[in-house]
Amino acid sequence: MPASKPDMDDYLDLFGRYQKDFGPAYMEPEDERYRFLFDQICRLLVQPSDFNLSMPQEFRQTAQRYLAGDEFTVSHMRDPQIRHFMLSDLYDYVHLRHKMGGKAW
Repeated sequence: MPASKPDMDDYLDLFGRYQKDFGPAYMEPEDERYRFLFDQICRLLVQPSDFNLSMPQEFRQTAQRYLAGDEFTVSHMRDPQIRHFMLSDLYDYVHLRHKMGGKAW
């Protein structure tokens, strides 16, 4: 049975710690903080919460494969631009859901 956590607020809080708009983050140079954020986000995404199960499966699948050590996914996500792009997409998704009242689409 899915849990109530993590929820939208957990993602908003985590992104909020970085005090920036992540829209253009995929264009920024490699940064240890973003690598750490990516790891934290993946750990949230793999938890079976109602919020996670309502978001696009690609986010969850990538996180599951990455944390499981899937060779292709780990190799692909070594590219900082790709990791930053995923963070940017997830940031946009969570913020749009927040603005739209939390409803999935």
